[in-house]
Amino acid sequence: MNKLIHGFSKLSSEEKIDLVTNRFFENPLKSKQVIDLYRLANKTKQQVHERFSENTISNFLLPFSVAPNFLINQKTYCLPMVTEESSVVAAAANAAKFWYSRGGFQTRVDKMVKKGQVHFFFSGDNKKLEHLFDTHKSHLIKSTKHITHNMDKRGGGIQSIKFINSTDLLSDYYQLDLEFITIDAMGANFINSCLEVIAQEWNSIYNNSDLFSTSDYFEVLMSILSNHNPDCRVYVKVECPVNSLGQNTTEAHNYARRFVLACKIASVSLSRAVTHNKGILNGIDAVLIATGNDFRAVEASIHSYASINGAYQSLSQASISKGIFRFEMTIPLSIGTIGGLTKLHPLVNWGHQLLQWPNAERLMEIIAAAGLAQNFSAINSLITSGIQSGHMKMHLQNILSHLKATDEQRLKATKYFKNRKISVKMVEDYLNHKTSP
Repeated sequence: MNKLIHGFSKLSSEEKIDLVTNRFFENPLKSKQVIDLYRLANKTKQQVHERFSENTISNFLLPFSVAPNFLINQKTYCLPMVTEESSVVAAAANAAKFWYSRGGFQTRVDKMVKKGQVHFFFSGDNKKLEHLFDTHKSHLIKSTKHITHNMDKRGGGIQSIKFINSTDLLSDYYQLDLEFITIDAMGANFINSCLEVIAQEWNSIYNNSDLFSTSDYFEVLMSILSNHNPDCRVYVKVECPVNSLGQNTTEAHNYARRFVLACKIASVSLSRAVTHNKGILNGIDAVLIATGNDFRAVEASIHSYASINGAYQSLSQASISKGIFRFEMTIPLSIGTIGGLTKLHPLVNWGHQLLQWPNAERLMEIIAAAGLAQNFSAINSLITSGIQSGHMKMHLQNILSHLKATDEQRLKATKYFKNRKISVKMVEDYLNHKTSP
């Protein structure tokens, strides 16, 4: 059982399945049946899926949903969303419907600048090193022209390169800090390719210079893009007269007051801020996955942005001014609409088509609207009926599936538990007729 597996990645998918199921399962045949259940019958398409990742043996399915009625900058969208968390899509759709008649979501992209660094160490005279950089700064950028040629033609490419002395943070530590615009590509491969060329060229420039003594220590350690992208950001807001938030003036103003207080708590309480922002990401991640974007990179960037003032805080804010309620948010979003899975994965491609083939700037606006919508629904639930009310209605369906309820039982149980507390034990007792109808 503890024997090392050699050459696993070189096996065919069928050989991988045989090895894994025979070695790690008591019933290999049954485990193979589960794997085969989610493998595509079309072998050509299955091979495409297998190229997305290493050691692929099957496909992991998640619900592909849509959320209609998103009015964004006076244009209506139906958003593709991929998530397994109950109530996320319903919450986003409900918020979109609520704000549709109140002007919808207003968005703008502030900047689309992405960053990357060459990290290196040097122990000599930093003034000489900075002079060397200034002398060869243009050359370093020109050394990437074979990579940036097409991006330059589209208005993107390397925007700047800076020498940064970080020895106050770490002994002998320096960076070359670069800014990029990658137009409609997320740009990770482009940025990393440029950085690696510049790292090699910088190393060569230093080694061919006669400014330094043999006792000086110089070492290029690594070059990599940064997922901290505060200058690649989008703004989104909804607003309406306070009086339109309730059945009467008193109810509307009390609702707005409680909403603003909930956001203020998330701006001062770390515990609340993390959960508050996670709710925003519920909506953002779902659209990111459906459009083939790297949700992990975006999450890292968003959490770093939430801490940019030195303390982790809420990404969204609510306010009341001159009778107007406003709910708004600024977030970094480094995403793309070309490359990656956008053309390779059929449902990702379909999702982009559903959104009417947005460019990266438009998709940033759409994703930000999904995040604010999700956050609005969450806060709305918290300050009114409580978060569990909506969650448990969706969770009931999962419980019924787990208990293998029939369609008739599911229908009756849904009606029975409409205004009742829900737990696995309660549902089980109801299905077993231990509860009075």
